[in-house]
Amino acid sequence: MRRPRGEPGPRAPRPTEGATCAGPGEPWSPSPNSMLRLLLSAQASAARLSGLLLLPPVQPCCLGPSKWGDQPPAGGLHAGPVQGLQRLLEQARSPGELLRWLGQNPTKVRAHHYPVALRRLGQLLGSQPRPPPVEQATLQDLSQLIIRNCPSFDIHTIHVCLHLAVLLGFPSDGPLMCALEQERRFRLPPKPPPTLQPVLHGGQRLEAALSCPHFLRRPRQHLIRSLAEARPEELTPHVMVLLAQHLARHRLREPQLLEAIAHFLVVQEAQLSSKVVQKLVLPFGRLNYLPLEQQFMPCLERILAREAGVAPLATVNILMSLCQLRCLPFRALHFVFSPGFINHISDTAVELELPGYRGPRLPRRQQVPIFPQPLITDRARCKYSHKDIVAEGLRQLLGEEKYRQDLTVPPGYCTDFLLCVSSSGAVLPVRTQDPFLPYPPRSCPQGQAASQSTTHDPAQRVVLMLRERWHFCRDGQVLLGSRALRERHLGLMGYQLLPLPFEELESQRGLPQLKSYLRQKLQALGLRWGPEGG
Repeated sequence: MRRPRGEPGPRAPRPTEGATCAGPGEPWSPSPNSMLRLLLSAQASAARLSGLLLLPPVQPCCLGPSKWGDQPPAGGLHAGPVQGLQRLLEQARSPGELLRWLGQNPTKVRAHHYPVALRRLGQLLGSQPRPPPVEQATLQDLSQLIIRNCPSFDIHTIHVCLHLAVLLGFPSDGPLMCALEQERRFRLPPKPPPTLQPVLHGGQRLEAALSCPHFLRRPRQHLIRSLAEARPEELTPHVMVLLAQHLARHRLREPQLLEAIAHFLVVQEAQLSSKVVQKLVLPFGRLNYLPLEQQFMPCLERILAREAGVAPLATVNILMSLCQLRCLPFRALHFVFSPGFINHISDTAVELELPGYRGPRLPRRQQVPIFPQPLITDRARCKYSHKDIVAEGLRQLLGEEKYRQDLTVPPGYCTDFLLCVSSSGAVLPVRTQDPFLPYPPRSCPQGQAASQSTTHDPAQRVVLMLRERWHFCRDGQVLLGSRALRERHLGLMGYQLLPLPFEELESQRGLPQLKSYLRQKLQALGLRWGPEGG
């Protein structure tokens, strides 16, 4: 008996479990990532077609709305002609039948039916040993149907059709792929217009860069270029103070920038107060850099003489920076030692750096220690320090009673490790000796105390000084001013210094190597001791 036109034939048996994925009644949400993996792994037509067998059927509720109104009717997901057409597409037995269901039911076709048809086409071509022949006209008609209706697809339906078309082998430059890709681009959210940045010049750009909390990630050449492009009137004291603080904070020993600050200080001397000058001078002492500007020191002497009594604390800070540079102005000390700020300064530096000075001095009872404890950077970076492993190496090498750790010696300098040494070079137990050398030290020409041999004094003291990576400027070659000052003053007071650079400490692999390294260092000074402790 002949079947009426438009009626479906006998229902094909449902595929067996494992041959295809979930049926139309099972919930599923297609994953673009899984489809993309199939796309990347497809090497040949057969592989692409077999991959289509693994793609679950597309559910109308997963593909979003379209202008056709893809909302399930009140009868449920599989009630009504829309779901009936999906079942017919899923059970079609030939590509021609697929095209017939789509072409003869225009009022029932929805956007999600086209991915269903593409998927079923792949199953028909890949599930049989001898797939049925497909006329080129059939594929063209299917492509034209999708092209004509894809403007109404939502973005998810477009993505699914794109993946399925690629797996089926449609050419990337063909009309179907081009139409779907064009619709996909139309669905992308518009890019926000770029925000217009204000045009900054010279000093403005330098100030904006220095005020940015993430400026350290920028190259230093940006600083130099901004400074070079700035006009003289754009380099305000505020900008130069920001630059000076940035260099000091990040230990950037950049000669071009430091020379620019020194030149600015000389040129603007009359307009600068000592409170501003203390901030401009800070990086020079911190970074242990004496500028080449010839008028730098005469300019500072004039400022100190002019404003010593106006801002005593700023004057002290300027003197501290100059002390770190070993440039205490001899003549200016007569102006700065006055009752207005005398309680704010320790003149230990004056006593050590300028032994020939005979002018006013700070009363002994009002002196303040300079480095009475480990510096803030050491406490903040203690977990990166080599101090603990060096202490353990000394304990096993010398014995716990033959060294002192973090001992503050008069008039207020903290030492890393201190050893007491006899005239013959033997390391003595610290508890049997006075660990401190007399203070104030006896008068001697500057620099001689640090070079005296341990055999000339029956009570020599050896100080092991850790030179960690953060004790240097960022280039790793020059000690910071505060570190150099402490070592210089300890040497001037008569302590024998034994530096332990971070490069040498970092090259030691484990405690045995470190003990051997410390043994060589101590023996090079002529020290000797008994059997290893511990």
